[in-house]
Amino acid sequence: MRPVRGNRIVAILAAGGLTLAAAACSDAPDETPAGGTQSGAAAAAYKACMVTDTGGIDDKSFNASAWAGLQAAKTEVPAVDPKYVASTAEADYEPNLRGFVTQKCNFILSVGGLMGDATKAVAAQNTSQQFGIVDSAIADAKNVYPMQFATQEAAFLAGYLAAGYSKSGKVATFGGLKIPPVTIFMDGFADGVAQYNKAKGKNVQVLGWDKAKQNGSFAEDFASPAKGKALANTFVAQGADVIMPVAGGTGLGAAEVAKGSSGKVSIIWVDQDGCKSAAQDCEVFLTTVVKNISDAVKQAVVTGANGQPLESTPGYLGTLKNNGVSLAPYNQFESKIDQTLKDEVEKLKSDIIAGTVKVESASAPA
Repeated sequence: MRPVRGNRIVAILAAGGLTLAAAACSDAPDETPAGGTQSGAAAAAYKACMVTDTGGIDDKSFNASAWAGLQAAKTEVPAVDPKYVASTAEADYEPNLRGFVTQKCNFILSVGGLMGDATKAVAAQNTSQQFGIVDSAIADAKNVYPMQFATQEAAFLAGYLAAGYSKSGKVATFGGLKIPPVTIFMDGFADGVAQYNKAKGKNVQVLGWDKAKQNGSFAEDFASPAKGKALANTFVAQGADVIMPVAGGTGLGAAEVAKGSSGKVSIIWVDQDGCKSAAQDCEVFLTTVVKNISDAVKQAVVTGANGQPLESTPGYLGTLKNNGVSLAPYNQFESKIDQTLKDEVEKLKSDIIAGTVKVESASAPA
């Protein structure tokens, strides 16, 4: 994803995802302020250091997923020493990155496109330092390894599924902020609905997003279930019975609306399987548009720890073909979805992988 910078001081780049298990949290090293040192920690052969976005380490999404990737790398290469520092505001990004440069980390990970500008600045001044960034790519920065995702592909499948599952003929989506890592989901979703309409001669409507105009509904917040609930209630009042929030914790408000609908409304979650990350709401999750951040981060750290170069071009691109993006299992909806619809979704997946169906988004990685 291209670097993005918001005007607000606090912005969480997340969209509903991975729950970091309690055991994993207990194993995590104490948070180390940028520029400080971790007491009692032995010198490691390969320091893998992560700067979180403002969602924090246990955001059940972006940051937690990336942190899980660092920890997974350690299970494969024991010499890996993972650590992190949390950002509470955009102003923290540069100091936190510089702090890890001072600590002589071998690999410094920036989590999220909102960190693009800060990463570019620090990387340009420390060209021998290896950086990585999730959901962004920095032009002409050979020392920054980009990890990006073609989430429009998996969201296309979700849109087709939503249109086929809907009883009302109306589905909806909304975002946390109008930024590329969010709107790429919404583009794919809208195109998937359009594909269903074309194939079936239907007219299922998408509320909350107009792909052609690149305009729609946004909560302007990734951590307000109340705002998500208000948006979801509006869509339900307009007739929507399947909603895809791309809004981190804000989306939990939509799940609350669905839980109170007596089975009439269902939710499509994003980033990490909602039945794992927000298990309390599993009963309303039709599926999840998965973005496999954990594996991408693990792969990058293991590569570096094994002494192999991380090539900034082309970097990593998660697609349906390499399982970098996917649809999660249908979980409690497995028996509720018509088998013909399931088969059509699988066929579309195969067609996208084969290139016979193209899924495009203005927000897709270049």
